[in-house]
Amino acid sequence: QVQLVESGGGLVQPGGSLRLSCAFSGSIFSINAMGWYRQAPGNQRELVATITNSGSTRYADSVKGRFTISRDTTKKTVSLQMNSLKPEDTAVYSCKITIATMTLEEYDYWGQGTQVTVSS
Repeated sequence: QVQLVESGGGLVQPGGSLRLSCAFSGSIFSINAMGWYRQAPGNQRELVATITNSGSTRYADSVKGRFTISRDTTKKTVSLQMNSLKPEDTAVYSCKITIATMTLEEYDYWGQGTQVTVSS
């Protein structure tokens, strides 16, 4: 069983910074990708940033230049550094990892989510 636990959310003023972390554990043969997604009230969940096992990153246009995704395979964590936060960044942020089995099947696992609120 794979488990993901997020931390680092909270309340921050516009222009401030937060760092989210997601620690994962369990029986993992191989990780194909890790990512952060967010969902604001009344909106669909959207991709924020992803990073592949080769280190390639992808960002939503709305966060490019402000957010940075990183991973530490030794510590089994994926992090999201968020700078210059805006009120529209307010959402529940969730991490996801896509793992591959020895038979090359892929499975997605999600964390429980952490609230980020940007407000003065």
